[in-house]
Amino acid sequence: MAHYEKPDSAADDLTPTVGAATDIAPLGQIGAKPAHELTADEDSDPVEWRRVTQMPEFKHMLKAKLRFIVPATLFFVAYYFALPVLVGYAPGLMSRRVFGVVNIAYLFALSQFFMAWIIAALYVRAASRFDKMERDIIGRAREK
Repeated sequence: MAHYEKPDSAADDLTPTVGAATDIAPLGQIGAKPAHELTADEDSDPVEWRRVTQMPEFKHMLKAKLRFIVPATLFFVAYYFALPVLVGYAPGLMSRRVFGVVNIAYLFALSQFFMAWIIAALYVRAASRFDKMERDIIGRAREK
């Protein structure tokens, strides 16, 4: 069984500072790291995030995200819990056969998969707008 051995000296320590080359395992890229893998010391164009959070554009982006995420989450949770509630309180309706042995409860349960995919697709579309807003905000923050 392997165990950790403390380095004898600071010279033996391969990660003497946070952000050392060994802190992030290479992901197979050759060349420069992508921007999302850069440490604070490696970033040549840092953004002052505290100032960004005070920008009206940033606050507008957060509100736009909340306007999508909160209703979508509430709708999905209500849709998800509608099946057990309807099976419990309206068993006659849910057991009504649509074709063969397939009843409304089965169709409703199957529709939840499609509803999850639809909400995910809508979020992907909305996220592209959020990403554009983010790029604009960071661009403005770097200009100042």
